[in-house]
Amino acid sequence: MRFLIPIGVLAVVGILSSIFIVDEREKALVLQFGRVVAIKEDPGLAFKIPLIQEVVRYDDRILSRDIDPLEITPLDDRRLVVDAFARYRITDVNQFRQAVGVGGIATAETRLDSILRAQTREILGSVSSNDILSSDRAALMQRIRNGALDEARGLGVEILDVRLKRTDLPAENLDATFDRMRAEREREATDERARGNEAAQRVRAQADRTVVELVSDAQRQSEIIRGEADARRNAIFADAFGRDPEFFEFYRSLTAYTRALQSGNSSIVMSPDSEFFNYLKSAEGAGRSAVSSQPAQRTQIDSGN
Repeated sequence: MRFLIPIGVLAVVGILSSIFIVDEREKALVLQFGRVVAIKEDPGLAFKIPLIQEVVRYDDRILSRDIDPLEITPLDDRRLVVDAFARYRITDVNQFRQAVGVGGIATAETRLDSILRAQTREILGSVSSNDILSSDRAALMQRIRNGALDEARGLGVEILDVRLKRTDLPAENLDATFDRMRAEREREATDERARGNEAAQRVRAQADRTVVELVSDAQRQSEIIRGEADARRNAIFADAFGRDPEFFEFYRSLTAYTRALQSGNSSIVMSPDSEFFNYLKSAEGAGRSAVSSQPAQRTQIDSGN
């Protein structure tokens, strides 16, 4: 009885150590003296020989790996610092074990870094920096993934996607690049201003020409209207004066008086019995001047009085 208890304990321990559980998020390899003897990919219970066999587990989920920033030189010799990451999955655990040995995922990711960095340099070095910085770089990322796919399969790994997180200029090139960009923008602004000034001058010249044409046409029409009005006025005057010649003489004398006897005019010296004063003489004055035997006197008229 004393020996049955230890034997039972050893049996229970042996049974428990021969059972292991494969999680749905992982795959397992059963190794015997370092050699793969079984591959467990389905989740559930599995068995192994205690003490002789061991179980190595690998993650079956999609894994992500950040690639250390690397400096590349595109076709236009503008150096860029590229920061990328890749997503991958272990598809063949047996081949993965043979490729990386006991190093596991850490060793696999180191080798993936080398593969992806080499492909990134090769692909991005074959295009210009404008292609890398534009929206077309999605095609470049696909080319990097396809180029690294065959080498990654040798590790038992499938690369699902490669993405460029950041694409920057080296710190020592930023100032020179900004100066060049600023100079280009200033040149474009100068060109735009020159084209704007040229267009403004054309518009201004056209406006000036239109003004001259409108003013000339308006003056021409005003002269025509003024001439027609003067002609009508003269016709009316001629008709009125033709009907009464004596009134015409009277009107013309009054107009002469108005123009001659204005304030500030020069003095006029004429005879008192001049015809200029016919319409200023009364009937009595005219009779006395007719019978007078005295010689005619000359009278000075000052228009200012």
